[in-house]
Amino acid sequence: MDKIKELLKELTLKEKASLCSGADMWHTKAIERLDIPSIMVSDGPHGLRRQPEGADQFGLHKSVPATCFPTASALACSWNPKLIYEVGETIAEECKAEGVSVLLGPGINIKRNPLCGRNFEYYSEDPYLSGKMGTAFIQGVQSKGIGTSLKHFAVNNQENNRMTINAVVDERALREIYLSGFEMAVKETQPWTVMCAYNKVNGTYASENRKLLTDILVDEWNFDGVVVSDWGAVNDRVQGLQAGLQLEMPGGGKDNDRKIVEAVKNGSLSMEELDAAVEKLLTLIFNSEKNKEVSSYDVEEHHQKAVKAAEESAVLLKNEEAILPLQDHEKGAKKIAVLGDLAVNPRYQGSGSSLINPTRLKSIHQVFSEKGIEFDYAKGYDRLVDKTDIDLVYEAAEIVKDTDVVIIVAGLSALAESEGFDREHMDLPHNQNDLIKEITSIHDNVIIVLVGGAPIEMPWINGIKGLLNMYLSGQGGAEATFDLLFGHANPSGKLGETYGEKYKDYPSGKYFPEGPSTVEYRESIYVGYRYFDKVKLEPLFPFGHGLSYTSFEFSNLVLSKKELSVGEKLTVKVDVTNTGSREGAEVVQLYVKHKNSSVFKAEKELKGFDKVSLNPGETKQCEFVLDENAFRFYYTKDARWCVESGDYEILVGSSSRDIHLTGGVTVHGVDLIGHEEWQEAESPYTAPTVPFQASDRDFSVIFGETLPTKAVFPGESFTYDSTLKDISRTYLGKKVYGAVMKQVMTPTKSQDGEVVLSENELVTNHMMEKMLPHNPLRSLVISSNGKLTYGMLDGLLLILNKKRLKGGGKLVLEVVKNLMP
Repeated sequence: MDKIKELLKELTLKEKASLCSGADMWHTKAIERLDIPSIMVSDGPHGLRRQPEGADQFGLHKSVPATCFPTASALACSWNPKLIYEVGETIAEECKAEGVSVLLGPGINIKRNPLCGRNFEYYSEDPYLSGKMGTAFIQGVQSKGIGTSLKHFAVNNQENNRMTINAVVDERALREIYLSGFEMAVKETQPWTVMCAYNKVNGTYASENRKLLTDILVDEWNFDGVVVSDWGAVNDRVQGLQAGLQLEMPGGGKDNDRKIVEAVKNGSLSMEELDAAVEKLLTLIFNSEKNKEVSSYDVEEHHQKAVKAAEESAVLLKNEEAILPLQDHEKGAKKIAVLGDLAVNPRYQGSGSSLINPTRLKSIHQVFSEKGIEFDYAKGYDRLVDKTDIDLVYEAAEIVKDTDVVIIVAGLSALAESEGFDREHMDLPHNQNDLIKEITSIHDNVIIVLVGGAPIEMPWINGIKGLLNMYLSGQGGAEATFDLLFGHANPSGKLGETYGEKYKDYPSGKYFPEGPSTVEYRESIYVGYRYFDKVKLEPLFPFGHGLSYTSFEFSNLVLSKKELSVGEKLTVKVDVTNTGSREGAEVVQLYVKHKNSSVFKAEKELKGFDKVSLNPGETKQCEFVLDENAFRFYYTKDARWCVESGDYEILVGSSSRDIHLTGGVTVHGVDLIGHEEWQEAESPYTAPTVPFQASDRDFSVIFGETLPTKAVFPGESFTYDSTLKDISRTYLGKKVYGAVMKQVMTPTKSQDGEVVLSENELVTNHMMEKMLPHNPLRSLVISSNGKLTYGMLDGLLLILNKKRLKGGGKLVLEVVKNLMP
């Protein structure tokens, strides 16, 4: 743009540097003399979380009302990109109504381990499914002129120690599993921004990782937008700018702006590098301005879309003796008991930065009552504690004695999974397991309605007949649950992740979350079903599994070619028929298997899917077009993608374990020889075991170099990377720790001594207690909105490192300097 080129000539060095950081928590900087406006960004992968003016420095203030859609973990189970596109469009309309220019989502990080606290915000364990869902969401949002921020780039798969942890991952896993979904979304949509992650990737912070931000993202994938930091993720600002990080968020401090100016003046940063960053930022700002008109939206219409999304994302996991659907007002309706605190106090979304203030919300109890369903209710357990109350269990047991069907609403509490910390185990709260165990011992017809963002262990699974997994279903979840239980909607969701029977079944179980400094991805490419299928380990529920109230049949698999060369495409066609008595939708899943590979590979990989709605007796043909991406793997020896010659199977089915039809194709690609350097490491990877194990030597071979040391802070020298927990071992550090926690925690008592916390405040306090001790000191500067500077932190570090006099003087000087205009 000529306008931007002219502005680059007129902007001063100081002004250019200032544009590289935000004005505050949610806005970019304006430069009024040149008519450069400020734009607003906002959280919201599953709904808009716009903060009101004057929000707290950690950005967790109650947001303006917005439609709360199901979280990504639920939406992925729809296997319907058209639905995800519509959700994106709808959220974008609300962005327009609130003057938001860029929506901070979607998150497409891989669900490496079921205990990651933020799994509810991510789509899948599979990069193809994640990429397709993320692509659809971005296209939907940006079709309305609102930007997106694809996040968190990259290898952000745990919350514990997330701001300092070094993710050690081999190149094949990095490319095939952890970057593949990002690659798809960037190439197909060009999101306006990409958000870098907090963690290090193979020794370098994502915020200053040139390999990720420039070599791969820009040079390989041709990304032309802005890279923005996650909030507080910046380590070295100048190195970050040189690596490809244009915008630091949040803003409010001036230290890093000054560092950019100093770097240009001393020659360590070229003006050309700074201008390239500013040009991208100005392009983002002026593109946003084109769509700045504020509009309104129909709140009820958006709510109904949230209900529809929840219905289509729910997964019917078990339905013995066709216990579902239930009758409501018809002849033969059964006497029902509803149990569970969560039936009255719904859990419908995750915690942390994606916490939405819904425009409306109903509980399952409320919806049942409004629909005229006659039922008895008992609380059964307290959703915010883990201790069994025998009186509550006894009350529930008494109520169910005279009922035909028992519906227990169970799931993970908001205190169990959240941004900022990882789950400690894969169990439901003990009081819920105890309730289910008791009820199934005295009643034969038990249905579980499950809520939560991630898999759980189910020791009671054989004692129940029905299991409807709602995940975290948004503000329309209760209405959707009613429609699904009583047959007004037909379940069509399929799992986007594997439900293992036990936590120890997961290959990453031994290597998660590790820390405090390093986490090793020793399982390499074997994430989720790739591992379970390879070792033939029976999961509780496989990837892609989901039942319906009707039945389907697959037939007539046709492949367009029997032989395929690189550059050619293979067309696959298959018929699917609704053989049941009611309308329904089936997800046709296509997997590719290499039968005779010379390198270790998964048993099969998802490479296509299609959701098909069918009337009873109706048949439709699904068509898939496979290009070389469906057959490729990352060949580390030559550092490139490669299609290996050989015989491949095309597998079509309704889950990774329910394959109905198989075809074959011979692919002419590259014949790979000379893999002697991998032979020593082949056993754990070509023939993985249960449980998965890889020695230091095995992993170092596929990692390609000596493994980094798992250093623990010795307490001898404190740095910017030292955490609040680290410094709390000293007297001054303990005082600083206490002051920070007091600043961010919501007071728990009023003047008369009564607890006044809302549930969201209680959950936020819990998140802060878990997360903040592991935050590095530099993050306090970034999130302080200018109240704490790097100079003050330097003084504090000198004192902590026993240079008290020098540090005290530095601290006083910096405080005075910061008070000056």
